[in-house]
Amino acid sequence: MNLTFTSDDDGARLDRALAARLPEHSRSFIARLIDDGRVTLEGKPARASMRVAGGQIAAVDVPPPAPTTASSQEMPLSILFEDSDLVVIDKPAGLCVHPAAGHAGSTLVNALLFHIHDLSGIGGELRPGIVHRLDKDTSGVMVIAKNDAAHRKLSAAWGTEAVRKEYVAVVYGTPQKRRGTIDAPIGRDPRNRKRMAIVAGGRRAVTDYEVIEVLRHASVVRCVLRTGRTHQIRVHLKSIGHPIIGDPVYSGPQWRGIPDKRLQKAISSFGRQALHAVSLQIPHPETDKVLVFTAALPEDMRSLIDALR
Repeated sequence: MNLTFTSDDDGARLDRALAARLPEHSRSFIARLIDDGRVTLEGKPARASMRVAGGQIAAVDVPPPAPTTASSQEMPLSILFEDSDLVVIDKPAGLCVHPAAGHAGSTLVNALLFHIHDLSGIGGELRPGIVHRLDKDTSGVMVIAKNDAAHRKLSAAWGTEAVRKEYVAVVYGTPQKRRGTIDAPIGRDPRNRKRMAIVAGGRRAVTDYEVIEVLRHASVVRCVLRTGRTHQIRVHLKSIGHPIIGDPVYSGPQWRGIPDKRLQKAISSFGRQALHAVSLQIPHPETDKVLVFTAALPEDMRSLIDALR
């Protein structure tokens, strides 16, 4: 494509000026096109740092998205919403988001590649754009971008008041304060790099919580994230003395101290952390319309709560 710059572009870097004209592509993708020799300015090879002037013409050759390295796999997927920009799913517990060591297949990305047929490329690769993540054993609402522009707009909105993430957890005991805010920084645990912890030099993390039902030796707690740190809810609830039932990292066999053997069995047999992303509010990346998606508690958490009532 040929793009003609105007006086408004005078003095701008070429990569910035092109990114402004091509919002469907990221600036880093534009820079790669320039480095690969796919951009000329006034018919001559271009550099990203070149300054442009009104009236100059840039020729940009955008190749089709490269095939992804991940494979498409037919797997069941609960799709809550889909349009040309995004897809929203209800992720089941036990499903990894990305292929990785030990999880080369049968991940969310593999399933999405089978179900989504109109991907337009993320960063030059034909793949779904993961905007945020849920831990493998956390269930609930997730949003995925289908193209670069949607991915960048949703990522920019993340961490702002435009996005609201609500979770439901089943925790040991009942917090003394039935409603409150946990404002404590989170970083890598200096004693175990595979865990997160509240550390003085960590990144600020803020969780609003509310007890919505008191159970026997446990409670159902609603959590709203103001920030999005790794394992934030799990670490914060542990920090106030009420870890999530079934959490293999941040809780232990507290069920052993419960005198009722039936409750012991219900808790000890629960095979994951009892945490579910129940609601997600986002602005639509194209229209800015506020969208709210919800996912009902899965059967395993409903059964756990029933057993503890």
